[in-house]
Amino acid sequence: MNDVLTWLTDGYNWSGSEGIPLRVWEHLLYSGIALGLAALVAVPLGLVVGHTGRGRFLAVNVTGAFRAIPSLGLLFVGIMLISPQLSGEASVLVPTEIVLTVLAIPPILAGAYAGVEQVDAAARDAAKGMGMTGAEVLWRVEVPCALPLIASGLRSAALQVIATATLAATVGLGGLGRYLIDGLSVRDYGQMASGALLVAALALLVDLVASLLQRLVVSPGLTGSDAGRRTSVRTSLRTSGS
Repeated sequence: MNDVLTWLTDGYNWSGSEGIPLRVWEHLLYSGIALGLAALVAVPLGLVVGHTGRGRFLAVNVTGAFRAIPSLGLLFVGIMLISPQLSGEASVLVPTEIVLTVLAIPPILAGAYAGVEQVDAAARDAAKGMGMTGAEVLWRVEVPCALPLIASGLRSAALQVIATATLAATVGLGGLGRYLIDGLSVRDYGQMASGALLVAALALLVDLVASLLQRLVVSPGLTGSDAGRRTSVRTSLRTSGS
């Protein structure tokens, strides 16, 4: 513990090209790119699966298979197959982002299609009875009601990606994983433990910020009881019909 406190309070570790602020920024950058790419793929696909009911079996099995893929093994396979086709930092950055994106897709996809599926059938029928098209039912009724689960999927993916982004350091990139790899190479266990604590703290901070954003974006009626959710749906339908 003394080694950890000594390392964390050393001003040298908070400045320069290897300082904690820059490493945190790099870690967030790697994670943010992967989450953005995963959301672009998984959210629309999940909404379609949840709305139509088609491809659910395939989606469930694909997400399960993705979760079973060992991240480190996939990273090294990507390095062998993709890196020779690229040059510079991109030769290791692209495979790393692919691995993190694959890791982030399952929870986001599951949250999206589960969120749409759990919408009360009576709400869908009422919307159709008001003359809404399938697309209008999806965007005006199902998506608003699915927001809590979509947000939960994004938060879960963020935690997993931030924790796994430490792998970037194994292929020469930056991020907080550098402290783990560099500390291991010189047996500086204080540096390694500090790096692990920084990763955990960053994950908790990101989850806290995401939780606050979720409260701002998601209607309170959708985060409470079933009765509250039904009331919110009825309000949404009345608003759409007016």
